[in-house]
Amino acid sequence: MKTTIQPLGENVLIQAQTQEEQTESGIFLPETATKEKPQQGTVVAVGTDDEIAVKPGQTVIYSRYAGTEVTVDGTDYLIVKNDDILAIVQ
Repeated sequence: MKTTIQPLGENVLIQAQTQEEQTESGIFLPETATKEKPQQGTVVAVGTDDEIAVKPGQTVIYSRYAGTEVTVDGTDYLIVKNDDILAIVQ
């Protein structure tokens, strides 16, 4: 998961996980058809702040409307503040 983006300070770069939903009849709905934004993703890179508690490769849960969305080389990322990360998924 190498990227050319290096977050600064207390920022964390996350690749959001897509959330496909399946109807009762077995039809998969793409992420764009669902109402909610995903709240879980994989940490790609972390800033330089010593207070950051997550590491690249970890799966985290973050605040619903946190961060700034960016697209680099066709991949969507989210840059969030360290404080917007709520939990690490074990």
